[in-house]
Amino acid sequence: QVQLVESGGGLVQPGGSLKLSCTASGRIRSIYDMGWYRQAPGKQRELVASITSGGTTNYADSVKGRFTISRDNAKNTVYLQMNSLKPEDTAVYSCNADILRFLLGRTDYWGQGTQVTVSS
Repeated sequence: QVQLVESGGGLVQPGGSLKLSCTASGRIRSIYDMGWYRQAPGKQRELVASITSGGTTNYADSVKGRFTISRDNAKNTVYLQMNSLKPEDTAVYSCNADILRFLLGRTDYWGQGTQVTVSS
């Protein structure tokens, strides 16, 4: 069984910062792309940022220059550093990972989601 567990969400004032973490555990052979998605009430889920196993990153235009995605391959963990937060960043943030399991092939996994609320 593979699990993705997120942490780091919460309430922050506009202009503030938060750092999200997501760790994968279980019988994992390799992790390929990892990413963060978000879904605000009444809106579709959108990609926030992604990172390949080699460290190549991709960002949504709305977060470029404010958010930074990184990963620690030894810890099977992906991070999202969020700075200069705006009220429109309020959403449930979920991590995603493309994981190769021993003897069981490659599958997309999702975390349970963590709430980020930006409000004064």
